[in-house]
Amino acid sequence: MLLSKEEVLHVANLARLSVEPSELEEMAGTLSRVLEYIDLLNELDTESVSPTSQVVEQHTVWRSDVIQDSLSAELATQNGPQVVSAMFVVPKILDGGGQ
Repeated sequence: MLLSKEEVLHVANLARLSVEPSELEEMAGTLSRVLEYIDLLNELDTESVSPTSQVVEQHTVWRSDVIQDSLSAELATQNGPQVVSAMFVVPKILDGGGQ
């Protein structure tokens, strides 16, 4: 089934693609071959295949969220250049006056 030039232009418009008139015939052939391949795939018996969202099995790479002890504020700030009440002192970068 060869797509018409009007069908190719319609699909291109839906995809927000610009197609030059010189490309219409080639695009019609290419899209027609894609549709023929989809028709071929539709002939496959998939009744015994369970639905999946991935074609390969994936495993989570995240660690479990386990509560554990962390550094105290004093220990975390002990090497800071300027620390007050276990907090780093940094230069002011915002005016705070608003506009």
